[in-house]
Amino acid sequence: MHGDARQARGYTIGELARGAGISVETVRFYERRGLLAQPGRPARGIRRYDERSARRLQFIRHAKTLGFTLKEIGDMLSLAADGPSPCAEVQRLAEDKLVLLRVKRASLRFMEAALEDLLETCRRQVDRTHCPVLEAADEGGAPLSPRRR
Repeated sequence: MHGDARQARGYTIGELARGAGISVETVRFYERRGLLAQPGRPARGIRRYDERSARRLQFIRHAKTLGFTLKEIGDMLSLAADGPSPCAEVQRLAEDKLVLLRVKRASLRFMEAALEDLLETCRRQVDRTHCPVLEAADEGGAPLSPRRR
């Protein structure tokens, strides 16, 4: 079937999900969260989603790959529906997300360096009766000072 004919009659939930690369349950989850409108059920009983729903699902997927949470995605969708130029507010959300991602990246780098140091200690140790990794974990997260790279 041609894409134009499918667009004219709409997409079943399965077609919509496949087209977006997600599961039917994910589509339903987005509906429950208010991110995607559920179309009405016609007399024949099969709901049909329009092209706007397909684009919205793609928006959600792409925003998730940028690190936005479903709540943040919902906020962006609401801003877009509120008026013609929500760019300043969306920019603020994106800047906040970037700051958070940088903090997470720094934290991950610290954890990576700390684990590398612990593993190097494991590899060098002659006495195998104790484990530096277990000891570090048992210390309740005592501050480690990994080498800076």
